[in-house]
Amino acid sequence: MKNILTLTVLLLLIFASSCKKNTILSKENLSFSVDTVLFDTVFTTIGSTTKRLKFYNKNTLPILVEEIELMGGSNSPFNINVDGVSGDSFEAVTLKSDDSVFVFVEVTLSVNNGILPLVIEDSIRFKTNGKNQYVKLVVWGQDAYFHVNEIVSDNEPWMNDKPHVIYGIAGVGFPGVDSNLTLTIPAGTEVFGHKNSYLYVYKSTLVINGSYENEVLFKHDRFESYYDDQAGQWGGIILTQSKNSVINYAKIENAAIGLRVDTTGGPQTLLLQNTIIQNSQFYNLFLNAGPIVTVENSVFGDAGIISVYLFAGGEAKFKHCNMVNYWKGSRGGPSFAIKDYFEVENTIYIRPFLNTSFDNCIMYGNVENELVVDTIATSPAPFDVVFRNCLSKREEVYNYTNFTNMIWNQDPLFTDVFTFDFHLMDASPLFGAGNNLTGLTTDITGSARNVSTPTIGAYEN
Repeated sequence: MKNILTLTVLLLLIFASSCKKNTILSKENLSFSVDTVLFDTVFTTIGSTTKRLKFYNKNTLPILVEEIELMGGSNSPFNINVDGVSGDSFEAVTLKSDDSVFVFVEVTLSVNNGILPLVIEDSIRFKTNGKNQYVKLVVWGQDAYFHVNEIVSDNEPWMNDKPHVIYGIAGVGFPGVDSNLTLTIPAGTEVFGHKNSYLYVYKSTLVINGSYENEVLFKHDRFESYYDDQAGQWGGIILTQSKNSVINYAKIENAAIGLRVDTTGGPQTLLLQNTIIQNSQFYNLFLNAGPIVTVENSVFGDAGIISVYLFAGGEAKFKHCNMVNYWKGSRGGPSFAIKDYFEVENTIYIRPFLNTSFDNCIMYGNVENELVVDTIATSPAPFDVVFRNCLSKREEVYNYTNFTNMIWNQDPLFTDVFTFDFHLMDASPLFGAGNNLTGLTTDITGSARNVSTPTIGAYEN
């Protein structure tokens, strides 16, 4: 009788267990109070502070967070605490419907090992239903002016007493927000762009007032030596329908596109003088869809596709410019290209170039064809474009009437192309080979030019 009673109890327990329903979990994602935890306090010595974020289950069913991980692990300057527990990783955190959990984030920076980067980043990974979501962690590492997705103030020059860091977009105007602004950047200013960040000018004016040996520097915000020659570390400068912008003595390095100038509907878009743009991932200078531009005494060196590209019309005058490309890897284009048409859904649209000229310029590099004219016409002659006293390199040279006094397929004899030193050696064929049509009396270094028979390119001597 006792054994029968025991068996009966066991059967009842098994039956009761089998009647319990499995918990049904939500297949939706988490929600977060912020997508970026930004520590906007600058640490120039040892320091720490704490911020917090919350993640939510805004669904009607419970949700299981399979994993929470600080991506930098024990090497991260950040520390996290999830619901009162510290660590680098967590598993199986369940949230009921409409529930939330705090995550506390602390950062501690030490300068004992050298100069800190301008921007230090990490992230927290949240895995639910096999999918990952991330929250960025960002802290400023040095004292600087930080421009985080902002519209700059009109007629307030950027100071040059400490670096400027662009994180996202620094907008001089922005579509649907503002226009007709002016930003002036004085000599000696250093501007560092974070990954995928841009200085963006919309229907406004950019004035860069550098000087020889005190230029305005634009480059990436990574200081490790590995990144010194890595292209594409930040976005670059974009001028969209800008008006009367002037860039004088700027140096723009390691961008995706160093300088992009888009359509204009009015007066001169840009006067670009005495400027060096080099080591860009795609283009050093990209003139797109109709800008009116004058470029003088400037050097464009190495780009992953084309060093200088004029596309879909406009007006441009290039005087004493070096457009060179000794890109170390394979590249998809020449040092210089100009194209007057584009195609959309099998329809070809022609955008002509007007009053466009190239005087005393160099288009040269390490591939066979470094000057390409791509026109819808049967020859380049219908272009309102002329090349005078330029040196370039082609397998089949252009013999059209808009190419005069050209020097074809002769080495310009640059001093050292691998260190971007495009001064000329004594035996260069460019000395005294230019014309006197440009009106320029000095070169990029401020040295006097021979005004009657100047040297081709940006450097006179």
